[in-house]
Amino acid sequence: MIPAGFDYVVPTSVAETVRLLQEYGDEAKIIAGGHSLLPTMKLRLAAPGVLIDIGTIADLRGITVTDRISIGALTTHHMIATSEALHTACPILPECAAVIGDIQVRNRGTLGGSLAHADPAADWPPVMLVLDAQISLIGPNGTRTLNAEDFFVDLLMTALEPEEVLTCVDLPTLGAGEGAAYVKLRHPASRYAVVGVAAYVRFAGGKVTVARIGITGAGVKAERQPTAEALLVGSDGGAEAIAATAAQSGSTMEVLGDIHAGEEYRRALINVYTRRALVQAVARAGG
Repeated sequence: MIPAGFDYVVPTSVAETVRLLQEYGDEAKIIAGGHSLLPTMKLRLAAPGVLIDIGTIADLRGITVTDRISIGALTTHHMIATSEALHTACPILPECAAVIGDIQVRNRGTLGGSLAHADPAADWPPVMLVLDAQISLIGPNGTRTLNAEDFFVDLLMTALEPEEVLTCVDLPTLGAGEGAAYVKLRHPASRYAVVGVAAYVRFAGGKVTVARIGITGAGVKAERQPTAEALLVGSDGGAEAIAATAAQSGSTMEVLGDIHAGEEYRRALINVYTRRALVQAVARAGG
């Protein structure tokens, strides 16, 4: 289908983008890679009067690795997947990027666009949750930073205000005794996660001191699993502890069924993929 008519503007800075969002109000939509917005426009599920294309704002693109990691909102999945610095500092990031969509999607799709869209089966949200990412936003009232857990609100809903721009994501590097992994069962056509699980563990003195599990594809948004996480903390991270943790993963969340997978099947997948993610994360942590 052909989208409804719209105006098209190309700001050269974040400040100009914020001004345009204020000027056009509800009529405006930001476009970056366009892989989420354009299909909905073609189906007439969205009909913005104005598209604000931020794709040329260089300040929003790039990866910086020091004692922490900063990734600009316009950084593409391909840039993350092929970053040697990230392969060393936080391997879960390029590994996640590498399983998003196909090569065309990875070449155009952006980290910020994916997070702002908050698709319930997207790959980035659970990874952001388990890494305790900090998401920076700029609006008329200045800059604010949110924890990933506070950013994802509901189905296709985030804490991003209508006049704000997501600018960058700040994450920790992974050191000795830390490990993280992301695994998923992908839909064969869309390659979205039917169920995807991200896991992070930290060891000290031979015991798990921190455990985080994030699930995507099963509910209305990506969610942490505190009940399951608590079972792993204090354990040696062995097979028995991982199995008990995986059995509880997803137990407190509302799991949805659809034409791709029923609720019962998705709960079984959560168990399997939580176990796989934890095994990888524990091995990488040296547990």
